[in-house]
Amino acid sequence: MTPSVAAGSSADCRSTGTGCDTTGTVDQRSMQIRARLDSIAMRDHAAWSSLLSGRFVVFDGPDGSGKSTQFRALADAARASGIETVEVREPGGTPIGERIRDVLLDPALGEMVSRCEMLLYMASRAQLMAERVQPALTRGAFVLADRFISSTLAYQGSAGGVPEDQIRTVGGIALGGRWPDLVVIFDVDWKTAQSRMKPTLDRVERKGEAYHARVRAGYLDQARHDPARYLVVDSSQTPELVFEQVSRGMRERLAR
Repeated sequence: MTPSVAAGSSADCRSTGTGCDTTGTVDQRSMQIRARLDSIAMRDHAAWSSLLSGRFVVFDGPDGSGKSTQFRALADAARASGIETVEVREPGGTPIGERIRDVLLDPALGEMVSRCEMLLYMASRAQLMAERVQPALTRGAFVLADRFISSTLAYQGSAGGVPEDQIRTVGGIALGGRWPDLVVIFDVDWKTAQSRMKPTLDRVERKGEAYHARVRAGYLDQARHDPARYLVVDSSQTPELVFEQVSRGMRERLAR
């Protein structure tokens, strides 16, 4: 699974959803997109304040889906609405988790099997839940995660062959029974996703088109089986249109 864009870092060609170039205009374009997304988000200021406190939301999707730009826009909107917002990423998010992340994404470890991947992700996740997610939810904060167990179900499950029931059993232990309130899946075709990726790929990104097609199918299958807790958005569109979908869908589901 690809590294996430950490909070406060500059956007890359993947997170802007504009494709890579070498002209030095990516950062400027990213700033313009962020400004437009901030304007859209502020229109929903009152809605965010009432919907997000004490909620646990996951942004997920295939590599190159452009979710990082949307993640930043929602996190900024939540903070502007006066909500304590805790951002977490997977794998990682804690000192222990970051060590596990280094192992998981190391291109030199290509022989790692899917079952090993799954257990390492779950170990990182268990520490993240105990150290950051559950305490934040107890305080009434809004927790926004860049990837979560939905990624494990797609990558190690649908694409890697680990049975779903095994993933969910181990996941229940790692999560301590606290599953996300909503999972937003940013759906994108492989050709578009590739155009957004950085030239240097991590261990998981290097796997072929057939593997990533299974990943995408795995995400969509999860959403079909649990439509109340999943929101699928077409992230091949412009970032502004994608955020409009996210805003509308989150309001509909979290208000229930």
